Amino acid sequence: MRLSVLGATGSVGRSTLDIVARNPDRFDVVSLVANSDVAGLAELARKVGADCAVLARSDKGAELAEALAGTGIEVAAGDEAVLEAVDRPADMVVAAIVGAAGLRPTLRAMKSSRAVALANKECLVSAGDLFVAEARRSETTVLPVDSEHSAIFQVFEQENADQVEKVILTASGGPFRTVSKAAMAGVTPAQALKHPNWDMGSRITIDSATMMNKGFEVIEAFHLFPLEQDQLEVLVHPQSVVHGLVQYRDGSLLAQLGSPDMRTPIAHCLAWPHRMDVPVERLDLARIGELSFEAPDLDRFPSLALALQAMRRGGGATTILNAADEVAVAAFLDQRISFLDIPSAVEASLQRLDASHGGRTLEGVEDVLAVDKEARDACREWVASR
Repeated sequence: MRLSVLGATGSVGRSTLDIVARNPDRFDVVSLVANSDVAGLAELARKVGADCAVLARSDKGAELAEALAGTGIEVAAGDEAVLEAVDRPADMVVAAIVGAAGLRPTLRAMKSSRAVALANKECLVSAGDLFVAEARRSETTVLPVDSEHSAIFQVFEQENADQVEKVILTASGGPFRTVSKAAMAGVTPAQALKHPNWDMGSRITIDSATMMNKGFEVIEAFHLFPLEQDQLEVLVHPQSVVHGLVQYRDGSLLAQLGSPDMRTPIAHCLAWPHRMDVPVERLDLARIGELSFEAPDLDRFPSLALALQAMRRGGGATTILNAADEVAVAAFLDQRISFLDIPSAVEASLQRLDASHGGRTLEGVEDVLAVDKEARDACREWVASR
């Protein structure tokens, strides 16, 4: 398989390349793309024998060229170089660039690749209608990388889609599942970054702690599967063993279970429609002993409620939601606002821009990025006023 990886030095990218390195005869790595991590990208490119390595940061190009001198690996840098790397024909592109920066390259990838393994949330949260339309137009297969969406994909019977009553996405509840709202007011970034089950990047870890991430995943599921909004539910499952469930009209409830290791859903994409060996810990249900579930508390975790409201509003509302959240999370990590200020900042941004963009259809990438910028500016102003 000819494979390109966007966001190669992030957690999903590294997990993907771990699988690739263990199966060198199965993959031919066309392009590796990262933002600014010269050493990390150079190491990974050498490890998997990539044809080319590209950094989004144009000022890092010379440093990358020096790091890969004598390897025969092509080197480039800058936004245009990223798009040129994406244009190289591949059987699959793993789209794992974090943030709105991944939107344009991922949309471009659908023109040069037969399949996209999607880990970038912004494509569906910020530009879901646009992304789905492009996938249909280009006849590109979209395979979900997120553990929850991969789980649903595996137990969702497409030929019986009209027999589905509801889809349930599970959430760990994060590190503050049992912490009072009053206590959460004093949460530090270090505490919020200690996820009980998953090893992820900083933004997604904070979003898991606020449960905004689960709201994003509901929005993504709405675009990925033939469902109505009221067919989507969230269930808190602290053990992170059951990743997704599909309820059918005959009373059957199908679930996918697995250890909390991203290499499992990544491998499902890489081998699809088949399976492949992955050295992840196997579940021992007898040892686990008990699986528990509970309804999410929307009072203590208002970010989830905001995401559900934005989904129902549609149009630019989810673009605003995502952009404002990214700014608010960064401000919290910089200790400029409190943990509970994150949903407040997002809500204020949604209220400020709802009249102009909430519910309005976004026609293209430039439209999406323009609303994204407005939302970021609005949230930065709110943060600065604290």
